[in-house]
Amino acid sequence: MTSAECRFANGLYEGARLGESWAAMPPEWMGTQFPHGSSFPLLVKFIFAEEKLSVQVHPDDEYASRNEMAAAGKGKTEMWHVLRARTGAEVLAGLKPGVTRESFESAIAAGTAEDCLARVPVSAGDTIFIAAGTPHTIGAGLVLCEIQQYSDLTYRVYDYNRRDAQGRVRELHVAKALDVIRFDRQLGGKIPPALLRSGSLAETHFLACRYFAAEKWEFASRNPGTTSPEHFDVLIFLEGAGEIAWAGERAAYGPAEVWFLPAGLGEYCLAPDSRTSVIRAYVPGDLDELSRELAARGLDENSRARLVFR
Repeated sequence: MTSAECRFANGLYEGARLGESWAAMPPEWMGTQFPHGSSFPLLVKFIFAEEKLSVQVHPDDEYASRNEMAAAGKGKTEMWHVLRARTGAEVLAGLKPGVTRESFESAIAAGTAEDCLARVPVSAGDTIFIAAGTPHTIGAGLVLCEIQQYSDLTYRVYDYNRRDAQGRVRELHVAKALDVIRFDRQLGGKIPPALLRSGSLAETHFLACRYFAAEKWEFASRNPGTTSPEHFDVLIFLEGAGEIAWAGERAAYGPAEVWFLPAGLGEYCLAPDSRTSVIRAYVPGDLDELSRELAARGLDENSRARLVFR
């Protein structure tokens, strides 16, 4: 939904691709924290999983900068928000206790790699955090909204021996995967969200890390918002329809749309015609400052400690 090839549907950059537009954007659009010449930082996807995805892992920035400069040298940390889930749906995220590099390598060779991963039953509304270095796979019967670093570096360790129409198996990257997997403390997994209510607005905070922060708003009446001069906002509309109004202008919104709100937009208002559910995603600046902001909005210390990954 926010790849470099996606095109703006309206506004100043109407018809232009996001990647080329980002390169030309002034700080009033991208935000003051992003240096000129940087690449677009935030990738949003909808994933419709009818079969298991491969067992895989993503490198962190440090490893990618040393070994993957041909692929932009960026690692990949991500989160999934579950939109739909069939009965019994699950993801695998992180290693079970006691799994070592040696035992995992043996399991890969034996075709039992997924038996080394923690099984996480999921249902609609759940949120999963996958830090770089966390082996994982997505199970069947899921529709997810994925928010991640803008990177596609993936090291596959097992693909269930599937073959394409030509009988070929996909390439595996076992050596690199073993180099980047965290065999010590596991980060991520299912994240209990923190819910705040203000009038008709239900505000669910998922998590925040140096690469992205995300929260969901659910409302049936007018909902005002304000952008920050430090960063742009992305609004991912899941359900509902209505209008966005700003600076004397207005435009209709609907489900499965992603809106780019410039950093300098300032105040705006979402006026729903029907109950609306929208995820706000952005790249935070100072995580300590964000934690203080969340405290001012009513999140207790335990919730902030659980949701802010430094």
